[in-house]
Amino acid sequence: MTPLAGWQNFYVIVGSSAGALIGLQFVVMSLISNLPTSRPDADAGNAFATPNIIHFGAVLALSGILCAPWETVGAVAVLWGLMGLGGILYAAIVTRRMRTQAVYRPEFEDWLFHSLLPFAAYITLAVSAYAAQFDPREALFGVGAAALLLLFIGIHNAWDTVTFHVFTRKKNR
Repeated sequence: MTPLAGWQNFYVIVGSSAGALIGLQFVVMSLISNLPTSRPDADAGNAFATPNIIHFGAVLALSGILCAPWETVGAVAVLWGLMGLGGILYAAIVTRRMRTQAVYRPEFEDWLFHSLLPFAAYITLAVSAYAAQFDPREALFGVGAAALLLLFIGIHNAWDTVTFHVFTRKKNR
């Protein structure tokens, strides 16, 4: 029995949630797509809406990868480590986009959920990949924590995006 075997139910639940939330995000964005937009709105979408899909997709991918029948943790640790490194790069891009977009002035909560916490989650993935060579069991808890954090970040940010469009943007138009 590999260290991954005990994680099957966790990743089925987390992955299913991420997949459902990706679909829901597309439905919501379709419903609010009839609002007029401009180029600055697209820049803000790249900073605040698109990362939700990336985070949900990362959780879904992690779930699929970790539910596969791996013999050892080594190969899968390389994959989640690469996801962590890619996520760190993407979080830096999102942070830059947040600074350059002109539609909305981010508050502390925005910096926390769109920049700092995603960095923390993806760094946890990368560090857990390295730690897997020494203690695979503990490293898997790091991966699980990162997956849950990304799921909760995506839920928070999706809700924040919807409430912004429904209560702020629609009222102003």
